[in-house]
Amino acid sequence: MYDLIILGGGPAGISAGIYASRKKINALLITKDFGGQSVVAAKIENFIGSKEISGIELAKTLEEHLRAQNSIEIKEGVSVIAVKKADSGYEVEDSNGSKYLSKNLLITIGSSYKKLSVIGEKEFAGKGVFYCSICDAPLMKGKPAVVIGGGNSGLDAVMDLLPYASDVYLLNRSELKGDAVLQEKIKADPKVKIITNVGIEEIFGDMLVSGLKYKELNSGEIKTLDVSGIFVEIGYSPNTELVKDLVNLSERGEIIVDHKTMQTSAPGIWAAGDITDGLYNQINTSIGDGIKAVLNIYNSLKNQ
Repeated sequence: MYDLIILGGGPAGISAGIYASRKKINALLITKDFGGQSVVAAKIENFIGSKEISGIELAKTLEEHLRAQNSIEIKEGVSVIAVKKADSGYEVEDSNGSKYLSKNLLITIGSSYKKLSVIGEKEFAGKGVFYCSICDAPLMKGKPAVVIGGGNSGLDAVMDLLPYASDVYLLNRSELKGDAVLQEKIKADPKVKIITNVGIEEIFGDMLVSGLKYKELNSGEIKTLDVSGIFVEIGYSPNTELVKDLVNLSERGEIIVDHKTMQTSAPGIWAAGDITDGLYNQINTSIGDGIKAVLNIYNSLKNQ
């Protein structure tokens, strides 16, 4: 039996793994891959200690730091498919059918892209509807594209598209909410056209996307936009399906934690990063969450 199993290999999980190793906790980290949502960022300018780094580079750096530790076991390339209470802790099952027992769990499996849930979105997923601008922006070379979402993710997607797309439309239900610096950059580019106070009605096309319909919320008028690519950047939903029956969740489906300790409502279960009800979803804060959780788990183990 392990003292701790860490679920997830994003910034929170990796920082937790490093500290678990340094504290000589008998720990296992399970992850499908490393980096979490940070991997999709073309450029990260607010990671402490680096003026500028790509998401892929950051993920590699964090992974290398974790693998340099010699006191933690790592299972990569598998997903966790089940978590349940056991007689003396918790049982975790991975996608290979392997089962593990642990006294404590640290949940750091983050969140997934939110969907628009409109006609045509599912049909054209990967055929013009995309959720990763850094991955798919090059497909828009010389073509018009639209980004849906006015937060930092949406503004970053616009920046990713500018070197490729002929025109970039930015649509949002309200005024833009992303960082002022990013807003200034995209507003200064003549290729960007910002349309706010609209709702997406339908995505259409033949074999591939050819456009979308949106409604002006003030007038109710339906308008059409002819584009070759639609990049959905409307936020994330926490991946709490595995533990929803074990811990208390917020109204938004996030794991509720004591932010002093990162402990959940269930004894022996802790959570860190974007999956929690924290106010800020940032790489730096996720790293801090993971460290805080492990230090408190270490203290808990000492007192057992």
